[in-house]
Amino acid sequence: MKKVMISLILLTASSFAFAQAPDPSVLLGSWKMDMSPDNPSDNNFAMIRITKASDNQIKGVFYREGVKIKEGRFTTQMGKLYGAVVSGDNSGTYNSTFYYKDGQLYGTTHSLGRDFLSVWTATKINESK
Repeated sequence: MKKVMISLILLTASSFAFAQAPDPSVLLGSWKMDMSPDNPSDNNFAMIRITKASDNQIKGVFYREGVKIKEGRFTTQMGKLYGAVVSGDNSGTYNSTFYYKDGQLYGTTHSLGRDFLSVWTATKINESK
């Protein structure tokens, strides 16, 4: 019985270790970013629109319309989908990283010019055609 239990535990653990990462196409589209997820009464929102998520590249717009992603990459590791983008406006460069989980993006943005680190979440916006 002990050997059976150990085998079941190892089988379960190995299934988590080799979990399939989401297809990068889940990133495509527009996302509403909550820039202060710890404060539900705050209305500090931004956006990210991803127009390409293939060949390990991410392209699109980050933060607001007109702020293009200058450099973007994604990778899949440990059963998860991770992304990193560089964007910028008149205040400087923004380095942002995120991961995808259960239909949401969970990320951080570090602004060199404005001297801050922001934690954010993003929910995909349903776009009608």
